[in-house]
Amino acid sequence: MEEHKPLAAMVVVQCIYAAMALWAKALFSGGMSPLVFVVYRQAIATFVLVPIAILANRKKLKEMVCIGTTGFALVFVASLVGATTNQYLYYQGLNLGSSSMATAMTNLIPAITFVMATSVGLESVEIRRPRSMAKIFGTAVCVGGAMVMAFYKGPKLLNHSLGTSGLYDVLLHSSAGRNWVIGALLLVGSSSCWSLWLILQVPICKSYVDPLTLSAWMCFLSMGQSALLTSFVVPDLDDWKIHSLFELMGCIFAGAFGSGVTFYLQSWCITVRGPLYSAMFNPLCTVITTVLATLILHEQPHAGSMLGAIAVVAGLYIVLWGKAGDSKNQRVPADTVDLEKTLARSESQLDASSTITEPLLADGNLTEK
Repeated sequence: MEEHKPLAAMVVVQCIYAAMALWAKALFSGGMSPLVFVVYRQAIATFVLVPIAILANRKKLKEMVCIGTTGFALVFVASLVGATTNQYLYYQGLNLGSSSMATAMTNLIPAITFVMATSVGLESVEIRRPRSMAKIFGTAVCVGGAMVMAFYKGPKLLNHSLGTSGLYDVLLHSSAGRNWVIGALLLVGSSSCWSLWLILQVPICKSYVDPLTLSAWMCFLSMGQSALLTSFVVPDLDDWKIHSLFELMGCIFAGAFGSGVTFYLQSWCITVRGPLYSAMFNPLCTVITTVLATLILHEQPHAGSMLGAIAVVAGLYIVLWGKAGDSKNQRVPADTVDLEKTLARSESQLDASSTITEPLLADGNLTEK
């Protein structure tokens, strides 16, 4: 029974992420502002995580509060990039696109992180090694799949009475099509923000390594950042009102479960099974969301979108396979080890949307933080 607990935990986590995507899409379709939703979600996450962090570190309260000027600046920037901007882009993209596309796009994060880490010297690439070639090829497959999802919708899979035009539905000729493209690009931007956030964890965690306290700080700062920015973008107080129990419960679910329950489940799972085990479950969220979105929200799956999503998921596993053997094949530089340790706890430090994915460039043999 014990050996099946990590499996059950990861299935629960992916179900929570899928539920959040569907619930948020329903809220936005009902008229709720995605930006206001981000503020409420971060506020509730703060009220959940801060008391837990205080109780867990009650003997080190001074260290929790006094993080220093440099530490505060790093955490502030990381909050702005990985929480505020990331969630703004994710939920705006979800609003303009579909819930299934939103969850599929999060599978881009390993590839984007690989590119960023390589560009700043935190990840090594040796062309002659099959694992390095796999990471490069997997990244290309992910990018190609994302482009297909963004620019080619294709015919409806559940509609057999298609006209000729449905076979070549390229998304640039109507307002709905343009919204779909913009939504896809926003989701790519969200994944890029999350990848940049992962890179920023290297300097942060060298001096401030407690993940629970760090998560509480980032949720708190993101709450202030998002509230300030949204007050300028959405000045009408009527848009800030919660009009139904459904909206209230959606905000509570996103904050408490999305940033609370998933934090503990993923942190524990990474400790006992390692980060790559956790990352392998991310596509499950895409599958669950696609099926439930079709049944509950009546979203129509399209051939182009499904092909793109399959390519992104395939690219994800290729990148993960390429990274899994790194420690067996070569000696890793010290900075790369720092990055790998950081990514091993990245997902459990802060839920970014939705669908945040698990540490993406981490050592496959890492079983504890």
